Parts: sequence; C-alpha cells; structure tokens
Amino acid sequence: MSNPIPESERTEIEAAAFRRLVEHLRDRTDVQNIDLMNLAGFCRNCLSKWYRAEAQERGFDLSDPQAREEIYGMPYEDWKARYQAGPKQEHHG
Repeated sequence: MSNPIPESERTEIEAAAFRRLVEHLRDRTDVQNIDLMNLAGFCRNCLSKWYRAEAQERGFDLSDPQAREEIYGMPYEDWKARYQAGPKQEHHG
C-alpha cells in the first residue's frame, strides 16, 4: 500500500507536472491551439491566462505577453509566425 503524499510535497509534485505539461506543449509545435480547443476545451493561451491569474492572486503583476512567453517559451508573436498553421484564429477564453 502506498503512503499518502504529504501536503508539503503535493505542491512540488503539482509544479513538476505543470512544468512537464508546458514542456510537452512547447515540444509539440505541430499541435495547433485550435485543435487543443476543439478536443480538450483549453489551449496554450488558456494556460497562460490561468498562469497570469494565479500570479496576480499572489501579488505579481504579470502582463498577458509575459504570461504567454512563460507558456510558449518565446514571445507569442514569434511562436505564431513560426508554428501557427492555417487561418490565424485566436481563442480568447
């Protein structure tokens, strides 16, 4: 039987899982945001908005472009120019 995860470790595990998700999305530049929205109901932009909201709740003033760069690993405009395929659609959810 496994031991329950202590609350002191839970945040570290969740943060590591978040970093893996972000890295996975950075690596999978072939997966378009519109595809993520259609299949999963969220995209990289949603994730950046959640990141920004959580930072602001903790007193950190983070702009939308800064939050997107945290998720995309580069300025959003650069990512769009390099990797966005098809019509230039943007989700604002």
